[in-house]
Amino acid sequence: MPTTSSMLVEGKVTRMVGMTLEALGCQAAVGVRCEIENQNGESIEAEVVGFNGDRLYLMPTGSIQGIQPNARVIPSNNIYEVPVGNSLLGRVLDGTGRPLDNKGPLNTTETIALNGKPINPLDRAPITEPLDVGVRAINALLSVGRGQRLGLFAGSGVGKSVLLGMMTRYTTADVIVVGLIGERGREVKDFINKILGEQGMARAVVVAVPADQTPVMRLHGAFMATSIAEYFRDQGKNVLLLMDSLTRFAQAQREIALAIGEPPATKGYPPSVFGKLPQLVERAGNATKGNGSITAFYTVLTEGDDQMDPIADASRAILDGHIVLSRSLAESGHFPAVDVEASISRVMVDIIDKEHLKTVQKFKHIYSTYKKNEDLITIGAYTQGSDTRVDQSIVLQPHFMAFLKQDMHEPATYKQSFQELETLFEQVQETEQALQAVDPFAPMPDAEVLPQ
Repeated sequence: MPTTSSMLVEGKVTRMVGMTLEALGCQAAVGVRCEIENQNGESIEAEVVGFNGDRLYLMPTGSIQGIQPNARVIPSNNIYEVPVGNSLLGRVLDGTGRPLDNKGPLNTTETIALNGKPINPLDRAPITEPLDVGVRAINALLSVGRGQRLGLFAGSGVGKSVLLGMMTRYTTADVIVVGLIGERGREVKDFINKILGEQGMARAVVVAVPADQTPVMRLHGAFMATSIAEYFRDQGKNVLLLMDSLTRFAQAQREIALAIGEPPATKGYPPSVFGKLPQLVERAGNATKGNGSITAFYTVLTEGDDQMDPIADASRAILDGHIVLSRSLAESGHFPAVDVEASISRVMVDIIDKEHLKTVQKFKHIYSTYKKNEDLITIGAYTQGSDTRVDQSIVLQPHFMAFLKQDMHEPATYKQSFQELETLFEQVQETEQALQAVDPFAPMPDAEVLPQ
């Protein structure tokens, strides 16, 4: 590990509040590692997360068991680094880069910085190619570009992990990096065995930091997954980065910030949380022209299905689109529960042709017409013939819903998804002709401009 100083001055622990330790007598920069000796003479690793005058604030990366007053603090000034190399493929790591899968050492010879180096935004290659994610509703109506960053917004229990698993298995990517940050420990093994499987793990790297880990380790897990994705991108590979979840990352930063005295701002989240989010997200995307790419999906947990949750709202502003999963659709047995009205891909207009765009606009217009009148239709208050647009949406709604449904074990390629959408609209044209025969002066739906 590189050192920033050869002068190391030891200190001692003078105070402990929650998970935060105050050390007096030593000097170290924010972000470097220190060793704390517990009562048994064992070393406990901690990271410098702040300072106040001559006092350092330390956050242990592991258990604090055995730390006592005046425990020795030994600053190493070593920065955190990530082991990288092709031997990571098929492996499961923790937040320190150590293997969790009992498959022996990683056999890596190269390391890179945990925090990475930002790319000049003017040097990034533009997003021009669609990416096949294997999900019909997304491929056809919310097309994803290679190098795009999207949020997957969902409450608990609406099929978020299953949708991630489908993307993992069916996306056309060279390497898949999965960051399981702050989730239940049981989900780690389930995701690896049931969702990724042997075929998926062959080209995947999993970084798992469950909820019982310290907030520092949860932050490290997110940055480590991103650093590994950057390494493979810089090798010229197209990488799919799946991070579950961005909300747990934000909550970890909130715990650290509040512990060192930063005042809360929006619903208990200190300002530093909203500074950390873009620092993480902006590292994904395309590299310079001719090199690789990172297409990233970040799950965002919406508390109580509130889309105006502070983290959800901040995430929408810094991502290139968002896919919203609807609880009402999930409760009705509709999977994947993608809410087409509430979702958007901001780069879609740049990666699909005009015919595809026109078809998508028409689909959304008819779908939205039905949703706006759904209550009247359901209770029988709507009279057929009152509005030709509504009549058409009623006839087509079952076909639209069938199109949006997809079994988790049934892949739908990008080309296949668009072909099925075109086939669906052959039925739309037949419906329009039938309605025009009934009322030749009935106006047909006009395509609206897709919002940016």
